[in-house]
Amino acid sequence: MRVSAYAAPSAGQPLAPTTIERREVGAHDVLIAIEYAGICHSDIHTVNGDWGPQPFPVVPGHEIVGTVTEVGAEVTRHRVGDRVGVGCMVGSCGECDSCRNGDEQYCARGMIGTYAVTDRDGTTTQGGYSTHIVVDADFVLTVPEGLDPAAAAPLLCAGITMYAPLRRWGAGPGTRVAIVGLGGLGHMGVKIAHALGAEVTVLSQSLKKQEDGLRLGADHYFATSDPDTFEALAGSFDLIVNTVSAAIDVNSYLGLLAVDGTLVNVGAPPEPLPVNAMSLIGGRRSFAGSMIGGIALTQEMLDFCAEHGIVSEVELIAADQVNEAYERVLASDVRYRFVIDASTLA
Repeated sequence: MRVSAYAAPSAGQPLAPTTIERREVGAHDVLIAIEYAGICHSDIHTVNGDWGPQPFPVVPGHEIVGTVTEVGAEVTRHRVGDRVGVGCMVGSCGECDSCRNGDEQYCARGMIGTYAVTDRDGTTTQGGYSTHIVVDADFVLTVPEGLDPAAAAPLLCAGITMYAPLRRWGAGPGTRVAIVGLGGLGHMGVKIAHALGAEVTVLSQSLKKQEDGLRLGADHYFATSDPDTFEALAGSFDLIVNTVSAAIDVNSYLGLLAVDGTLVNVGAPPEPLPVNAMSLIGGRRSFAGSMIGGIALTQEMLDFCAEHGIVSEVELIAADQVNEAYERVLASDVRYRFVIDASTLA
């Protein structure tokens, strides 16, 4: 099955229209007619070669919402006509401890990413900037009724990336949570942490998005460019989630944690982040990392967002605007997530 798509032909080159081949629908597969595909900063890192050589041409996109148009003979969880989602994974070994524990993202043999990795049949996976995709049914999520499908697409990456650490480290009533950065990830973190019942603070470079942050659910908003911020907030937080994919002074942020507090990195800067051991020892603090969530947790997140009316703040674009959108993401000129209308690919 050949379908229309947008692909990066080589590292750093503009994405261009193309056609790609999707595999036949197997017994355990689902064919999805894609309606919307979110643009994640990871897409840009990948096609620019920031994370190493890639198997070009690459069709990015791992925030996918669409409708089931065909199911394999042994599929029981999804039916033709269902609205479904696909996130950052389309497969894993299913046998290792992580997979058996519902943490497929940490598969010992390596999860199968939605694009730019080797699939189970030896081909290269291609992502959601396309009209259709075939996915193992076990990695297809149900998008609950009531969620706007375009605004729900970023939940499949940005939403679960923030939900996973907030749930893992116990964000809820009586906890003090700080979100570093108010971008595509950060704005979802604010919404989710607020819905979980935590006291939420945004730590942003400046105050230019303060009105947005408070509207989205933050209780407090501080500028990290002001050195007084770190003095005023010392020892204030139980959990800090850093969404920034650039170098930060980790030790300064660790100083904002209370005793037993944790700083979790979900942003993935290309350079190392030095940590002074005393920044940890002095308050029994922890510095951790987190990467999306397993399939069961992702479904839990979607259901939670439906219950609380949470979706991403999005700007809907046509497929031929993708290169401009990439430039605007790099310039921090989006509030807060671009989503491609896949009907413009046809």
